Amino acid sequence: MEPHAVNPWVAVAYLIAGICFILALRGLSSPATSRRGNRYGMIGMAIAVVTTLATHVPRIDLATGPGLPRYDTSYIDLASMGEILIAIAIGAVIGLTTARKIQMTAMPQLVAAFHSLVGLAAVLVGIAAYYNPAAFGILAPGGLDILAASRIEMGLGVAIGAVTFSGSVIAFAKLNGNMGGAPILLPGRHVINLAALVGIAVLVGLFHRDTPALFWAIVLLSFAIGFLLIIPIGGADMPVVVSMLNSYSGWAAAAMGFTLHNTAMIVTGALVGSSGAILSYIMCKAMNRSFISVIAGGFGAEAGTGGSAAATDRPWKRGSAEDAAFLMKEAENVIIIPGYGMAVAQAQHVVREMADQLKSHGVGVKYAIHPVAGRMPGHMNVLLAEANVPYDEVFELEDINGEFAQCDVAFIIGANDVVNPAAKTDKASPIYGMPVFDVEKAKTIFFIKRSMGGQGYAGVDNEVFYMDQTMMLLADAKKMVEDIVKALAD
Repeated sequence: MEPHAVNPWVAVAYLIAGICFILALRGLSSPATSRRGNRYGMIGMAIAVVTTLATHVPRIDLATGPGLPRYDTSYIDLASMGEILIAIAIGAVIGLTTARKIQMTAMPQLVAAFHSLVGLAAVLVGIAAYYNPAAFGILAPGGLDILAASRIEMGLGVAIGAVTFSGSVIAFAKLNGNMGGAPILLPGRHVINLAALVGIAVLVGLFHRDTPALFWAIVLLSFAIGFLLIIPIGGADMPVVVSMLNSYSGWAAAAMGFTLHNTAMIVTGALVGSSGAILSYIMCKAMNRSFISVIAGGFGAEAGTGGSAAATDRPWKRGSAEDAAFLMKEAENVIIIPGYGMAVAQAQHVVREMADQLKSHGVGVKYAIHPVAGRMPGHMNVLLAEANVPYDEVFELEDINGEFAQCDVAFIIGANDVVNPAAKTDKASPIYGMPVFDVEKAKTIFFIKRSMGGQGYAGVDNEVFYMDQTMMLLADAKKMVEDIVKALAD
């Protein structure tokens, strides 16, 4: 089989698709343009898929039966158009059903699960290309062996895909509660991880030889390193892991794009890989984490964790919906800090209603969003946008943190780690060094939690609970805010 000829119209279509993907990433950089960005992404993907299907030329078996040489060019088995459309239909039904039923609280683990499928797809394509290279046009002249360059592309794609799959499975288990959020630190983990990574690099380098054992060694060792890299990473760093695995899935797709001679896959994979890496770096910077440390499996993490004394051993003040309504109505400005607890309670709509009530009384209202609020980048932004909160009322940490010293009321709903002063004072804490909101500078703090016994995802107590200006509002977040809205209306 001759290498795939490049039709100029196909190249133009893929170029247009690539431009749409770039515009999509640009649009997704801001909540105000995110809908437009999603539309560009869908248009680009539709163009890429239709172009690929339109240029697909199915071939039939020219020879059948056992005993065929592995690189016999007379045996080319590509799926027919009907089979491809059936596969697309099955995937579309599963995707649509899942997307319609999934709650926003489960979105991080859904993203991790989908990343795992991208990685697994790269591995399966690599296996197919290795055992039927004629179907992919990667045989050397004479049809005796796979092209050397294609072997390297195949090895890299399979390795990155396997790491993405197994790492995403662990991330899903941690986010979904099937595994604890605490780091699992294996003895000598850094030596093991480094040896495994070096081993994969050596095996890929040796893959120019036609040895099935080398191919499967790359696959199995890459699956193993995915598990080993993510298991030591704690829950506090999980948002970075989700972003990092997104980057890995892009690079896996790009590597397989070279194997498939598909320009759209190469461009799309490179865009996803690079943008995911940049986002991971930005988030690491926002959390005061070392980028290299996180991608190396929590390098330097300690088994012990710091934290304050148990909640039952310290005095704290309990407030009511009426207290919160009265003090916020009398305030000049209120800063709302949402977190994962707001997402769990699905309280974003009633929070916006509360803010509207406060604004009708002449109170200035702003929302403070931490870069890692929730368990996925942009989690809180999506929830607030869903509740039609004006974009100009939503501020990132660096833009609003200086305003807490002049703030009358800090209203914390379901957030914990992102307002925990231990990040600034307790060197033994797993969140030490992470930039947090300076809520302790506010005149009054209302903190909504279900109970005093619960802790944040990082598993440490919060000094804010026990401060003189703090009133704990212990209840379901949505129910408490609904009561506050009623009290504001009286």
